Amino acid sequence: HGLEGRAGGGVFRSPADQRRSGVTGGSIFVPVNLAAGASRTVVLQLSWYSGQSNIRLGEDPDGGAQQDPSPAMQFYRPWYSSRFPGIEELAGYWRDHYDTLKANTRRFSDCFYDTTLPPEVVEAVAANLTILKSPTILRQADGKLWCWEGCCDGHGSCHGSCTHVWNYAQAIPHLFPALERTLRETEFEVNQNAEGRQVFRASLPIRPPVYRFHAATDGQLGGIMKAHREWRISGDTEWLRTFWPKVKASLDYCVATWDPDHKGALMEPHHNTYDIEFWGPDGMCTSFYLGALKAFILMGEHLGEPTDHYQSLLQKGISAMQESLFNGEYFIQKITTEGLNSVNPIEAAKMSIRSDYSEEAKAILAAEGPKYQYGNGCLSDGVLGLWIAKVSGIDNEIIDNKLVVSHLASVHKYNFRPDLSDHANPQRPTFAMRNDGGLLLCSWPHGDALSLPFVYSNEVWTGIEYQVASHLMFQGMTDEALEIVRACRTRYDGSTRNPYDEYECGHWYARAMSSYGMIQGITGIRYDAVTKTLYYDSMMGDDFKTFFSCQTGYGLVGMENGNPFVKMTVGSIDIKKCVVSGSEIDVAKLKIL
Repeated sequence: HGLEGRAGGGVFRSPADQRRSGVTGGSIFVPVNLAAGASRTVVLQLSWYSGQSNIRLGEDPDGGAQQDPSPAMQFYRPWYSSRFPGIEELAGYWRDHYDTLKANTRRFSDCFYDTTLPPEVVEAVAANLTILKSPTILRQADGKLWCWEGCCDGHGSCHGSCTHVWNYAQAIPHLFPALERTLRETEFEVNQNAEGRQVFRASLPIRPPVYRFHAATDGQLGGIMKAHREWRISGDTEWLRTFWPKVKASLDYCVATWDPDHKGALMEPHHNTYDIEFWGPDGMCTSFYLGALKAFILMGEHLGEPTDHYQSLLQKGISAMQESLFNGEYFIQKITTEGLNSVNPIEAAKMSIRSDYSEEAKAILAAEGPKYQYGNGCLSDGVLGLWIAKVSGIDNEIIDNKLVVSHLASVHKYNFRPDLSDHANPQRPTFAMRNDGGLLLCSWPHGDALSLPFVYSNEVWTGIEYQVASHLMFQGMTDEALEIVRACRTRYDGSTRNPYDEYECGHWYARAMSSYGMIQGITGIRYDAVTKTLYYDSMMGDDFKTFFSCQTGYGLVGMENGNPFVKMTVGSIDIKKCVVSGSEIDVAKLKIL
């Protein structure tokens, strides 16, 4: 790849260059003269430049190996190749701006760690920011982000900025909001067809896809909530207006495909982040449906667009979720195969990732319904859509909050295990095993476990642990939340697992960036750039400070003796209103440091 680094008079050449020249080794040296008792710092700067790759992912519409008319876009080109023509220019920039880059990095780090948040929360957020610098995240030459789910030693894992995985990740929209918006633009402007159907894995280079597999219910509905989030963070109503018709087409497709009878519930089989389809309404995906409807209504009202039809669907959905899917403790799934537009489960499975129905599976189908469901299980992601709504700036209570609290308390009660020694996990036990603590994806506390539940149900995923912890914090259950976070960070303490690499399907797995949502969960800090309102809803008492980042800068936000303050380290923030614990206060009482 033309790897070449220089330090003083030394040159390090790539193994390929060494083989061509007959050199089998190399060294880096910097001549230094030191007087007795003197000291000197030697800076080693490593640069690399691979301006063109051979990476091309995703099917082309004609089914063949179609090449882009532009030779430069036939394969992935990294963003830096559009800024620097070669290694000399890139390395020169690195050398000339080293002091500034180092100072800016130190300034960010000092600000981030100048906090009174619980140390396990700070560590969980900070450790997973390493994902931003890993090969999990790419930026192509035109500046748009494109992401793997995770990455392996020699290749990426699960391509295409997978929408239902990236639902969880909350770091980029706050730290680099303009980059996050490029993901929404790809979803709605490139990956969505005229009828509103989205593919949930983008091609690389980013280009029109093939619509062959299922749309992802949670991914597509989550995208509508994230469009609301990006609008609130940026304050750019014109950005929202430009693709509002695409947002409407997306929601209309979701309604027509999964709720064709307008019951307010997702009745038809719907693909989701567990790589299977749920049959019949369930708490998890219905919460996405309600959150997307609410986000759409809020955006539409601001734009002056009609929303009556969606208001009606939302009310029906609230009733359906509260009256049909809540079992008194938590939200469940009502497995349904009759009276649907879909073909029977055996035929439908031929389009699924796991398509075979053995004779044993057919017997289970007759007795319990399709394989890979969760039924009466207590699902840790059971109200995930309501958490996505919360971190997307939808503060309005969508369903009765007492039911949400009950569900989250049940998740902690039934799914959190401080010791997994007696837990059998036939899938990927290295995520959490033996005397590790962890939060199971699902449990059946009342003895009605399915014979073939969804395949990951016995696993522990850090991204789900953090989103549950953040949601618990929002609801005031901070002790339960921190218990989960401590168990997770204890697993990743460096003795058996890398503390900077929370893996799932690959290393530096994107879902773990749900940890950033804990900043908002435990402090209630959120800035709405549309209304220029700063919100506080602290679970930390009346004295705290935390790192805070918005579209126009970053700094510290907190309270001193119950009095809110803001201290921007970089940039500025325009605050017209301040809301503390649901009540608006005189903005003059907000102390700007």
